[in-house]
Amino acid sequence: MLGGTGFIGRCVVERLNGRGDEVAVVHRGLTELAGLPPVRHIHADRLDLSSQSRAIREFRADAVVDSNALTGADVDAVTGVLPDVATVVLSSQDVYQAVAAFRSGVVDAAVPLSEDSELRRTRYPYAGRGYAAVPDDYEKLDVEERWLPRGAVALRLPMVYGPHDDQQRESPILRRAAAGQAEIPIGVGGLLWTRSHVEDVASAVLAALDTRAADGLAVNVGEQRVYPIRSWFQQILDAADSPAVLAEVANEAVPADLSISRGSAQHLLASVQRASDLLGWNAGDPRVRVRESVLWHLKHTRFEQWSDEEREKDSNSLRNR
Repeated sequence: MLGGTGFIGRCVVERLNGRGDEVAVVHRGLTELAGLPPVRHIHADRLDLSSQSRAIREFRADAVVDSNALTGADVDAVTGVLPDVATVVLSSQDVYQAVAAFRSGVVDAAVPLSEDSELRRTRYPYAGRGYAAVPDDYEKLDVEERWLPRGAVALRLPMVYGPHDDQQRESPILRRAAAGQAEIPIGVGGLLWTRSHVEDVASAVLAALDTRAADGLAVNVGEQRVYPIRSWFQQILDAADSPAVLAEVANEAVPADLSISRGSAQHLLASVQRASDLLGWNAGDPRVRVRESVLWHLKHTRFEQWSDEEREKDSNSLRNR
């Protein structure tokens, strides 16, 4: 397991360990997560994986899961060290031109997105934007182009939520609810954006490893039923037993952290038919999954306290109804 200590990777490790697989987690060793199952740890930066070639060879892996390849260089550094076995790499649905169109505010792609839909026409979407956690040469297209010819399965992931989500997808709603806000300013909220609970992503990884029917292919992962953003926000409030009301405001008045509720003509709806047909995989009921996620975060996540300044900004937004 390359990675395995982050949001999605740790869930995959837990599922593999839970069914009796012997797992070696390759990571830098900067943090040893509490609560991670008893697995072998091989400490190495993936760009220097050759320094641990002996340990990897002695482990004699039957399969590889690459959960944190962000760049082409990330793949080049490991393919000569890892065994030639069944491999699953976590990719992203940001490889599609529809995502570039969405970010540019234009309509440019038909949905639902299949694995044969048009890929992004330009590369390195985050270059020069200064995101600390995302390198300038981030590019899942480069990752796929290196792994797929080797027979790997590239699971193209949508918006992923659930326990240990470091992006805290539900927090913009939950923080306001916890602060007792009666109304939450959002946009029209009609965007259809495929999502997936992290447990369902993990089950897709196991299905790809076990069936081998999608070797060498890209496969979309996501929930079969996709609720609009406004409905998702309401599901979050319902799971938190919050009486807060979603109040529609003018597009330009929507708070930045709720920007996905603004009007958008380009949807990001993905077909997961290939995953169902080839892997026999299906996601859980999104209504149940959202509730599971919210309850976990309410119990385990320490959200930043809602400030008076933020409350005032929301009040100003609500005046633009």
